[in-house]
Amino acid sequence: MGLLGVCPPYSHRSLHYLHKLLHLSAIFFMESNQPSLHDPKFTVPISDVEQQANQLDLETKEFDYTKRSQWLRAAVLGANDGLVSTASLMMGVGAVKQDIKAMILTGFAGLVAGACSMAIGEFVSVYSQLDIEVAQMKRDKRRVGRGESKEKEEEGEKENLPNPVQAAAASALAFSVGAMVPLLAASFIKEYKVRLGVLISAVTVALIVFGWLGAVLGKAPSFRSSMRVLIGGWLAMAITFGLTKIIGSSGL
Repeated sequence: MGLLGVCPPYSHRSLHYLHKLLHLSAIFFMESNQPSLHDPKFTVPISDVEQQANQLDLETKEFDYTKRSQWLRAAVLGANDGLVSTASLMMGVGAVKQDIKAMILTGFAGLVAGACSMAIGEFVSVYSQLDIEVAQMKRDKRRVGRGESKEKEEEGEKENLPNPVQAAAASALAFSVGAMVPLLAASFIKEYKVRLGVLISAVTVALIVFGWLGAVLGKAPSFRSSMRVLIGGWLAMAITFGLTKIIGSSGL
């Protein structure tokens, strides 16, 4: 046909193919702009709960329980020493004398003497450690020299130095707490055999509690620690009671 006639048949087919080509190009363009999971720039956000849980797990794993060993040892040793020594003294006096007044006075004297001894011993020990650390800090300062960063480190080290007065007070307090257990257990019982039974029972419970508490704070096996403290306390009271009974019955 001429120019004013209808378009030839192949023109409709060409327009159909052109339409498909434009549609496929648009789809390809849209998919290419979307991020992919395999793209290194694409990151999946982690929730705040998971981050906090991971942080708590990391802090738990990094915590060093050996940092507690010094003050834990002093507290447990002081309380256990006060408990065992005062109870042993009262048992020893009770082996030869059934008077309740004699037992209470003996226990009170043991409490005061033991608390003073623990405080003085801890003060001298920690003060000696303080002198050694201060002398070492002075040697390091002379060897390295002074500077702003060094002065800040020195201030931080001074804050971490041991306190002799605080250590002495803590030891005396721990000893007194332990010594109060047998004193309170035997103060209001006049019957001799009942008094000894209540004294032994109260000390036994306190020994188990002190051993368990030390194990829990130090993340150690609680059963073995409690049994170790309990058996040691029983041996101390039994030896003191037995030897005092033998010497008292011999008439010396």
